[in-house]
Amino acid sequence: MSRESQTAQPAASARSELPGKLPDDLRAELIAFRRDLHMHPELGHQEFRTTAAIKARLEKAGLRPRVLKSGTGLICDVGTRDDGRPMLALRADIDALPIPDAKTHVAYRSTFPDRAHACGHDVHTTVVLGAGLVLAELDRRGLLPRPVRLLFQPAEEVLPGGATEAIDSGVLDGVGKIIAVHCDPRVDAGRIGLRAGAITSACDRLEVTLSGAGGHTARPHLTTDLVTAAARVAVDVPALLARRMDARSGMSVTWGRIESGHACNVIPMHAELSGTVRCLDLGAWHEAPDMIHAAVDEVATLHGAKFEVNQVRGVPPVVNDPVVTELLREAMAARRGADSVEDTEQSLGGEDFSWYLEHVPGAMARLGVRAPGDTAKRDLHRGDFDVDEAAIGVGVEFFTAAALLDAVRGEPAP
Repeated sequence: MSRESQTAQPAASARSELPGKLPDDLRAELIAFRRDLHMHPELGHQEFRTTAAIKARLEKAGLRPRVLKSGTGLICDVGTRDDGRPMLALRADIDALPIPDAKTHVAYRSTFPDRAHACGHDVHTTVVLGAGLVLAELDRRGLLPRPVRLLFQPAEEVLPGGATEAIDSGVLDGVGKIIAVHCDPRVDAGRIGLRAGAITSACDRLEVTLSGAGGHTARPHLTTDLVTAAARVAVDVPALLARRMDARSGMSVTWGRIESGHACNVIPMHAELSGTVRCLDLGAWHEAPDMIHAAVDEVATLHGAKFEVNQVRGVPPVVNDPVVTELLREAMAARRGADSVEDTEQSLGGEDFSWYLEHVPGAMARLGVRAPGDTAKRDLHRGDFDVDEAAIGVGVEFFTAAALLDAVRGEPAP
């Protein structure tokens, strides 16, 4: 379904005439660039070829990208007319997923049997690269009021996300706002989805270990019945949290694995549960470890079981700043009209873009990648994931509009 021409073009008279439109030759180059990335996916912290390809194209445009200390990922500042105000950063994630590419009908399917760009990071990368190239041309023409930072981040799919390492290496130095897009196969190409406030969920890994005296199933009263204890933890801990946390927080504990015992007539000495903790409220996310520990303690103690709780922090929720969200709404309206923006729902998926928002305000938009008229139900993290490549040009022009509008409407110089 990857085709460029099916998204209808808006009438020029219906919206503001901002510079920064994508030339046809660059549009074709970016589609080819995305397809090359799609054929050569690289996992988190292994994105050496991807980093080199981005760096080479930026250098060809006369820019000076800087590879991050980790050896993959890079930043690049575009613009020479520095007015002293903090920059806007455009962020892309560059890593792929360890799943097979199930597409058989396209020439650009992954050339690796166990890796695929099944979450659209190749599109995110291409959109930010294209925006950088267009902004660089505007700067040469004296039309870029202040610099913009391009941020190509590695290892988004690796908890707690490559964003934390990128921040530690100084990618936010001099940055006042940050924006990003994420592919959405439920939204038509040519449109974006926006939401102020929480748009994605916090996501942690939860591991609970139970232990106690085992024995014969004929004499459970002489044992700690860990199978029953594990079953009660699985059922009662989420139920307790549902009553002790504010329901508006969207707190969800879901188990993915329960393991205990080896024989039908032996009560085991150990049991393990593992799952995820998801939450849409930042304050509740910070409270969750203590609340979960207390709930497990209450249930395990009732059954006489010893316990350990290990909550591995993943990512906070992405909480879109309302002012930056409005900037994105205005940018898309300027390019394609107000009806090209739709309200989007919250997701319990995790995104490490949230770590940047712990430091600077920002917002993530959902970039429509569904071919108009496509009625198939598609989703991320599937081997058959693909996009309508018209979305690349839409994303580039959306980002360039956001950069230009932010430059003229941003904070005054200090």
